[in-house]
Amino acid sequence: MSENSSPSTAALPIAVVGAGPIGLAAAAHLLERGLEPLVLEAGPSAASAVRAWGHVRLFSAWSELVDPAAARLLEPAGWTRPEPTRYPTGAEWVEWYLQPLADVLGERVRYSTTVTGAARRGRDRIVDSGREDQPFTLHTRDADGIEARLQVRAIIDATGTFTSPNPLGSDGLPAAGEHAHRDRISYLAPDTADPAVRTRHAGRRTAVVGSGHSALTALLSLADLAEDEPGTRAVWVLRRGQVGNAFGGGESDELPARGALGLRAKEAVTAGHIEVVQGFRTERVEAGGGQVVLVADDGRRIEGLDHVIGLTGFRPDHSWQSELRLTLDERLQAPVKLAPLIDPNQHSCGTVYPHGAAELGHHEQGVFLVGTKSYGRAPTFLAMTGYEQVRSVAAALAGDHEAAARVELTLPDTGVCGGAGLFDDPDADAAQSEGGCCATPAPAPLSIGPGTGIGIGAPSPSSSSC
Repeated sequence: MSENSSPSTAALPIAVVGAGPIGLAAAAHLLERGLEPLVLEAGPSAASAVRAWGHVRLFSAWSELVDPAAARLLEPAGWTRPEPTRYPTGAEWVEWYLQPLADVLGERVRYSTTVTGAARRGRDRIVDSGREDQPFTLHTRDADGIEARLQVRAIIDATGTFTSPNPLGSDGLPAAGEHAHRDRISYLAPDTADPAVRTRHAGRRTAVVGSGHSALTALLSLADLAEDEPGTRAVWVLRRGQVGNAFGGGESDELPARGALGLRAKEAVTAGHIEVVQGFRTERVEAGGGQVVLVADDGRRIEGLDHVIGLTGFRPDHSWQSELRLTLDERLQAPVKLAPLIDPNQHSCGTVYPHGAAELGHHEQGVFLVGTKSYGRAPTFLAMTGYEQVRSVAAALAGDHEAAARVELTLPDTGVCGGAGLFDDPDADAAQSEGGCCATPAPAPLSIGPGTGIGIGAPSPSSSSC
């Protein structure tokens, strides 16, 4: 009998919530262990979140984007592994790997199924008596609004954070007027090949709020659009006091595609294609002359904006888990044992020590957060990290504690870090001078034109496309 099971629950499937890259990999590892997965996906097809940013090219090559157990499941079905040194777009990741993997899993994947709640059968979070002997009950709703109840023996939550973007407000809450002006605010790097998106930004002035690589991607898309559409302007709105490390590791970044992105963004700023406003903490969004205005907490205003793109990171949604006893760090909203390992004040993608079931578990036995959701509000995440997580979790659920504790992953040292904590730290200048990578001098606005030089350092990406 495997871990976290009793005679009454051993025959039940293990729920994997989310059919994205890490959820599908979890299902592959469970099958290799002789365990039955049930993958529940809210979207109509696999990897719905990845499809939403399918126009974005990943920083990781194919060699880092295919889970070993998934490959072993796919190859007998005639799947051909993509060229390992190529960097796919999100759409290519879906087409050439993720959807085929979901197809091989077949009826084990249920689409258009939203999990709305989870609990121990017959026990709310207060009740201790007999708790560990009960299976979990998942409350679900399909596309037609029909509700169902599913019994499962364990829960692997791989839902990610993509549907919960951080707001524009610098205090973690929506800025005043952010909801009222939602028709002029989006939270995704624009796909300027889409005619509707192109029309929204062509010949117009767009503010991009954020300092991670998602923001750099958006800014470069707008800069490229400006070459074809005169009058297209981009304003880069930074909370930090200076650009500092926001261009990344450049040629020293061991994810070369990410380093190249930062170098291109630096060139666009230096060439005057991107206006930079620093030390700007958004407090309000107001209407102004048929456009919108961003107002900072110090009273400064950025006027004449046609659109605002908020790319300030993401956060986990634990609302459907309110009756489970999750053990979460109060700052990061990540599993409490994992939080010190991923603190963005100290770590980047490549400096996070590989981890597994021991760090991902909770007081509620049989529940694991994996993938980007396991990182809570920490911004840096590699697909390889998620694959190692689910390998370990599947081993633990199968009762193979030796394999669960074993480390089978070596991450690249990307040489980057970031996060709001260090950016707000008055001692961050000293950290940078001593070899750190994050800094925050006093706030000051800046507009950079042709020929103006700026320093570079290293930021952190804000999505799983690291």
